[in-house]
Amino acid sequence: MASDNSNKTPSGGPTVGGANKPTGFFRAFREDFLASIVVFLVALPLCIGIAVAVGVSPTRALITGIIGGLIVGFFSGSPLQVSGPAAGLFVIVADLISSGKESFIARAGSGEVVESEAVAYSLMVLGTAVFLSGILQVIAGRLKLGQWFRAVSPAVIKGMLAGIGFLILVSQFHVMLDHVALWHGEKAHGGLQYLATIPEAIMKCFSTDTTHNHHLAALTGIVTIACLILWPMIPSKKLKIVPAALVAIVVATVFANVNGLEIKKIEIAGNLLSDTTFPVTATWFQLLLDPLVIKGAIVIALIASAETLLCATAVDQMHTGERTNYDKELSAQGIGNILCGLVGALPMTGVIVRSSANVNSGGKTRLSTILHGAWLLLFVALLPQVLGFIPRAALGALLVHIGIKLLNLKQIPELWKTSKSEVGIFLATVLVIVGEDLLVGVIVGIMLSAIKLLHRFSHLELQLNENEDVSTLEMQGAATFLRLPQLAATLEKVPDSSELRVDFRHLSYIDHACLDLLMNWEKQHEGQGGKLMIDWSSLHGRFSEAPDENLKRVKLASAGSLDVAPNFPTAESLADTAAKHKSDPRTAATNSNGEVANPQRSL
Repeated sequence: MASDNSNKTPSGGPTVGGANKPTGFFRAFREDFLASIVVFLVALPLCIGIAVAVGVSPTRALITGIIGGLIVGFFSGSPLQVSGPAAGLFVIVADLISSGKESFIARAGSGEVVESEAVAYSLMVLGTAVFLSGILQVIAGRLKLGQWFRAVSPAVIKGMLAGIGFLILVSQFHVMLDHVALWHGEKAHGGLQYLATIPEAIMKCFSTDTTHNHHLAALTGIVTIACLILWPMIPSKKLKIVPAALVAIVVATVFANVNGLEIKKIEIAGNLLSDTTFPVTATWFQLLLDPLVIKGAIVIALIASAETLLCATAVDQMHTGERTNYDKELSAQGIGNILCGLVGALPMTGVIVRSSANVNSGGKTRLSTILHGAWLLLFVALLPQVLGFIPRAALGALLVHIGIKLLNLKQIPELWKTSKSEVGIFLATVLVIVGEDLLVGVIVGIMLSAIKLLHRFSHLELQLNENEDVSTLEMQGAATFLRLPQLAATLEKVPDSSELRVDFRHLSYIDHACLDLLMNWEKQHEGQGGKLMIDWSSLHGRFSEAPDENLKRVKLASAGSLDVAPNFPTAESLADTAAKHKSDPRTAATNSNGEVANPQRSL
């Protein structure tokens, strides 16, 4: 379990990266420096790809990476976690930009709409939503709600990521082919429309029409994906230090430019400030109360927080250094998103790909995270024109590969082994996200998880094995007042003057209502010449409170510290009885193997 307190070495410094003794400053600096370069090389193509995917300039994503490194890295509660733009936020960001444009057009009415103004307004909508999401995250961190964001069913989280992966896959497939997906004459919107137009995009690659070069873009995409798949297979460990994503983009860029392929390339502003906006205007303040912005802010805050804290948990499992302070990390993410919102950049979250690269490359302290942000800043400030050579098809292929990994159909059999109901929750979450909306899908998943939990804590299975002399009642699940009719009906089936043995071993919980029913039934059954055999010690801890004297007696009886009435035998008396009647199956309390039950066994 993660602790808010950092683990310290004898010298007072953090224990890091699996080291069992203090690491010298210069050695740690060297390892952090080298790790920061690897993280920078991983982050660079991912930032650019995500920006192109949502339809904004790559600079806006790179700025997010810079803030994630320099600012969030400094304040982070998870020192080795690396923050930046993430594929998990692709859906909500793209939807906010699209909805922002539609809102601007609707407000313009029948007047002429200038495309650049609609784009500027949509980016202001995005920036305002990101700013508000950061405020929500800081408040949540200050209220110490960090741990609560982790209290989400794994089926919902996996379903959310799979749904996002599917949407990335079907939308970026068109980018990989330099194809604009149209649905009834208008630009496609939503996963189902993108999916339905994929056959058309593929057919155009084989078309003899010379007015487009979809086949060349597709070839570039294939080269990119081939590099992504084959590079991790090379035997050289030294070469594997270079990220596969970077190799794929470089190879695809060289391939496209050397062969003079006429395909779409990235468009980027000449410098950092020319593509940075400070949207704090009168319109910006009005947008703070816009329902579209508020909804977007809530979704970004929820998804980014959950993804960040789950990523932090995974990073903690990869090293033996300082543990994550979840509330501090949540606040740091909020600070980062506030700044991203103010400069019109994309929202951020903790990213497992970059974080794992940081740890695996030898990162020891937060310095590696901070330095990677500095390298991104230097790149954007000094070499932005290099990005203009990168084919959009290569970035689309990179995102297609990421989408497939997020979709991860292999996890369905794993969930099936855990619980069939988990698969149902997973599929429901995915389908609603794809067919309706990300927020609605997550809410549906959480509601289904809650229903499953309620069913589990109210479900009781009773199996009565009847015999002329001895009957056995096996109870499995939770025996609450909701199951009183079921329990009473089962007890009525027990033959008069017979002995009933109640098996509590598979019972997770029993409340005082069901226990009182058993006690009252015992008196009635004894009056008819019957007998009730219960291993009282097995009830210890199966109910959360003792509202009446009877339950207090049961708890004390199991400990053998109370002189109880005949209906409440002590553990010692049960043991004596079991030993005395061991050879008599009619009187010994037995387990499923036919052995005498140990009344003192803690279940």
